[in-house]
Amino acid sequence: MKVALVYDRLNKLGGAEQVLLAFHKLFPQADWYTSVWDPARTPFTRNWRVHSSWLSHVPLLRTHHEWFPFLMPFIFEAYDFSSYDLVISIGSAECKGIITDPSTFHLHYCLTPTRYLYSHASEYLTNPLYRFVGRYLRAWDQVAATRPDLMLAISTQVKKRIKKYYNREAAILFPPVDTQKFTSINSSLTSSILHLPSSYFLVVSRLVPYKRIDTLVRVFNQLPKDNLVIVGIGSELRKLRTLAHSNIHFAGLVDDQTLVRYYQHCQAYLQANEEDFGLSMVEAGLAGRPVIAYGVGGACDIVVPGVTGLLIPGNDVQSFISAVDKFRSLSFDSGACRKNALSFAREIWQAKLKRVLKPYVQATTI
Repeated sequence: MKVALVYDRLNKLGGAEQVLLAFHKLFPQADWYTSVWDPARTPFTRNWRVHSSWLSHVPLLRTHHEWFPFLMPFIFEAYDFSSYDLVISIGSAECKGIITDPSTFHLHYCLTPTRYLYSHASEYLTNPLYRFVGRYLRAWDQVAATRPDLMLAISTQVKKRIKKYYNREAAILFPPVDTQKFTSINSSLTSSILHLPSSYFLVVSRLVPYKRIDTLVRVFNQLPKDNLVIVGIGSELRKLRTLAHSNIHFAGLVDDQTLVRYYQHCQAYLQANEEDFGLSMVEAGLAGRPVIAYGVGGACDIVVPGVTGLLIPGNDVQSFISAVDKFRSLSFDSGACRKNALSFAREIWQAKLKRVLKPYVQATTI
């Protein structure tokens, strides 16, 4: 069976990396198709069989694809998938708009309907380019959403968006999580190895505005006896450092072993923004730690209130201060946190995906 995998763009590291790696592991001989490919920024793809457009050969466009959103429909429609038995598109933008033959089964694994056209359109309206081309792109996207033979959603929130914006039903298949790195690292090492305070709350995130890390900084500015550790980098780093008091520690980028230890020794993991899924919340659970999260989006699929953490109704400063105060009076079983998180293991995802494909694709390799 000949398989093709399609992703919107392979030009930066992001939250979908584990999803892509899991698909590659399941279909190691598959061809990959994308609009823009930058192997220097996505080193995990260097040995993949990647087909990309001419945009990849223009340095400025390779890193600033967002300047030319109107080109993406033409790029994906131009690819020829006539020789493939199975095509799986994975993404949140234009990749679902590929054109396949009737004999080719096209599954779309939807990370979310295109954010800048629908659920978060207001955040992009300040950009004149998106205002100008938005109507055309939305009309094309409505047609593109009819092309996959089957859609899967990564969360309950995404399932609801697919129904709302595309009027399609979609089953839920939670994203795969690599659980192995949490079993291969010595959990007995203490937080002193990390040069951290003995007690701290944790957030792991890209430091960009919509992640609302500034809210958590303001929370702990008002909780001087509690410590907050922030793992990650991004455009907001300088602003956040200026805003933060001395009980807030910036760890920057860290390797997997160090990250696991940060999770293992924190009091709780904090999630302030709405996530389509929320990989870091699952990783905290794998380390046996509870989560305090804004109770919308993917957090509702991951956190079991009162068992593996707290879901709170607001994501303002006072809501999180109240949640931290409530957390101090509660206790959470690390075993329960880990058991819940293990339900998102990559092996479970793979088995479920095979069951989904079996009625549609006749092949011994699935």
